[in-house]
Amino acid sequence: MNVKQISRNCFSGLLLFVLVQAGAPVAAQTVSLEQKWETPTTLKEPESVLYDEANEVLYVSNINNPAGGKDGNGSIGRVSLAGEVQDVEWVVGGMDSPKGLGLSKGLLYVADLTRVVVIDTKTGKVARTIEVEDAGMLNDITVDAQGVVYISDSDKKRVYRLRGNKAEVWLEKAHFQKPNGLLAHQGRFYLMDMNAGVFYEVDKKSKELRTIAEGLVGGDGIVPLGEGFIISDWNGAINYVSAGGQVEKLLDTKADKVNAADIAYIPARNLLLVPTFFANKLVAYEVKANK
Repeated sequence: MNVKQISRNCFSGLLLFVLVQAGAPVAAQTVSLEQKWETPTTLKEPESVLYDEANEVLYVSNINNPAGGKDGNGSIGRVSLAGEVQDVEWVVGGMDSPKGLGLSKGLLYVADLTRVVVIDTKTGKVARTIEVEDAGMLNDITVDAQGVVYISDSDKKRVYRLRGNKAEVWLEKAHFQKPNGLLAHQGRFYLMDMNAGVFYEVDKKSKELRTIAEGLVGGDGIVPLGEGFIISDWNGAINYVSAGGQVEKLLDTKADKVNAADIAYIPARNLLLVPTFFANKLVAYEVKANK
């Protein structure tokens, strides 16, 4: 090794040391999506998708005419991991505008306007319905590691928590514009304020908010990816948000008028599932992350 090479290597090592000490990213993670499959357009305004590992199936909430409100024509469909629609309407009747989905102990929790519908996944029957007092529009659902169910209310700017068969207000902030996406993950809690475009971490004890990222207007579903997150934009985009708050757009289908609603992610398969709302299909993408 000559003197120039030694000098060059020493300089590179010093630069790396300075970058690390300064907290600057040495190698940014890049994330990309590759479409694997899409279902036929037989779903009925699919808003949310959820993976049931025990039964190896995807549940999809069909709003079926969002403007209809309490019309009784909402349903839950089932899709295979290969993209085959097993049942467009697996559970039908008794739902108006089903959106967010959560799973706990074999029960599927569905946010349905002003109530939570609980479905037994073994039988496909509604086990019970929990009316949420003073609710406006229940939207997303997340379940923490202890099995506690949380539901966002986009109209009343709240997050509810279920205790048995009763919902209680768990979080309410006057400056919220339209709280939507929720994520309970590794003991932490995250919330997407859709209209404000702000992505928060919520302290579960103090309820204090920490802003992770801004500029995400239309933000809907949240899933974890490594130390960061994938967040859908209902208008038709998918973004990767690093732990430090950097936003990277992965997909934009707005020009094709294809929405991206409440997403799901299967880490073991690196598979991202995107309900397309008015496009009436579910699209699956392989997530590729490199450093």
